Amino acid sequence: MPHLTVEYTSNLAPVARIDALLAGLSAVLLAQGGAFAPGGIRARALCLECYRMADGSGDDAFVHVTLAIAAGRSHDVLDRTVSALFDTLSEHFGELYRRRYLALSLELREFGGAYRSLNNIHQRYSTTAA
Repeated sequence: MPHLTVEYTSNLAPVARIDALLAGLSAVLLAQGGAFAPGGIRARALCLECYRMADGSGDDAFVHVTLAIAAGRSHDVLDRTVSALFDTLSEHFGELYRRRYLALSLELREFGGAYRSLNNIHQRYSTTAA
């Protein structure tokens, strides 16, 4: 944990620079003062071939980012993180937003119930690893 998922419409694919967006969003999580373990960060993108926006008459586009995390972080950490992620998203698509119809959104999802994970990547970032 945390998991970042970027969903974007296929009409953005030629210009979206999704690898750079994933790098920027991941960097935001790493910059949160240890609130998110580096070994748990996962970022992925899904290009949506089937979608519909508004009445379907325009060449509208959207990007929706979901941050899914385990519960337990303070409201301040969550607010700071969501704001920084949305700033990164907005900056990444700023020029494109000025040129075309585009909706940007970000959602935070906290797992409150049962959650299981097995991940040995954390060992690479442990200060006690040999």
